[in-house]
Amino acid sequence: MSTVPTSSVATTSSAPTTSADVAVVGLGAWGSQALWRLAARGIDVVGVEQHAVGHALGSTHGTTRLFRELCLEHPGLTPIAGRARELWRDLEAATGTELLTLTGGVMAGPSAGRVVSGVLDAARAAGTAVETIGAPDARDRFPVLHALPEDHVAVLDPAAGLARPEAGVRASVDAARTAGARVVRARVEAIDEARAGVVVRLGGGGTLTVRQVVVAAGAWTDRLVDLPLRPRRVPMFWFTGRDPAALAPGGILDVGRFPVIIRELDDGRCVWGHGAQLPGTDGGFAVKLGLDDDGTDALGFSDADPDRLDRSIDLGRDAAALADAVAHAYPDVDPSPVSGVACMYTRSADQQFHVGRLPGRERLVVAAGDSGHGHKHAPAIGELLAQEVAGASPFADTTFMRADR
Repeated sequence: MSTVPTSSVATTSSAPTTSADVAVVGLGAWGSQALWRLAARGIDVVGVEQHAVGHALGSTHGTTRLFRELCLEHPGLTPIAGRARELWRDLEAATGTELLTLTGGVMAGPSAGRVVSGVLDAARAAGTAVETIGAPDARDRFPVLHALPEDHVAVLDPAAGLARPEAGVRASVDAARTAGARVVRARVEAIDEARAGVVVRLGGGGTLTVRQVVVAAGAWTDRLVDLPLRPRRVPMFWFTGRDPAALAPGGILDVGRFPVIIRELDDGRCVWGHGAQLPGTDGGFAVKLGLDDDGTDALGFSDADPDRLDRSIDLGRDAAALADAVAHAYPDVDPSPVSGVACMYTRSADQQFHVGRLPGRERLVVAAGDSGHGHKHAPAIGELLAQEVAGASPFADTTFMRADR
């Protein structure tokens, strides 16, 4: 197997014989993909995960995640999303697993609002022609939007769709193992740099000694590295229709007619989601809707300790703000959710990712701060991490997400 460059930074102590070139700490969405992309390069890599692969205790569960190629969060994310789409397809081919279903997408709201302007900025930066339609056309083409106000507009993202988080983690770890990666189930207690390498200290007293470490521990990242991150408790909810027939194939709430939609209301609240696929079909799910986190506790989100997360769900209390927004945005949806689960994500100060080497800890490469919009990019983030570890040039400009910004 090939080796990877080592840092020239001198440290103060020695370390035992290297047990691998690279360790990836955390095998959620980003870490599992980094494991795959490193192993695909022939690098001797070991992944460390404290829970079972594909678990539902972090940030990578809930059956579906939105995939969007025109990323309103930052124009620089569009080429990263494009590369992610290519790699999702590569991973599907390698594992025989369906991981990404393109439904098309609609980003709607006031023409000067955050959603529409953000998508148009991303399209301009990428040189991508997009279709913008007025409210009457949007209501006609997407009947679920029949409550869209007359002065709102919609931008179409034909490359939008649904990614499958649990399946994606399992597939990337399987592909990594096939390429030679090893996986250890253990909690990482500390990462200590030494002259001869990096010592990863595991629960129970075990250690791994490697040349470099990729830290992709999600909400646990700030236990291991010093970054301005806020783990957040994020309830996720599923809904049915006021008319049960609306969820049937061809119904107004069927995913074929209710594709990926982000709808900004006049008061600035953003409702994201997609329609249903009948339970009992392959990958069945109900209507999934959520609110964009504004950083406060007003919308049902709260700061969290990932080791003591309240995983219970009160459908009335936790979904109160969302139910009100759903009633305004989608009158055909029963605003009382039928199920919910607790999730987490890690919010960065500017809501952009932290990806790259840490200043003063140059043998550590970090991937953190997904800020609720990171899963769609997972394979491309894994590729960027592998390129950083290997000393290769990144496939896209990542200045806006540098870990040392």
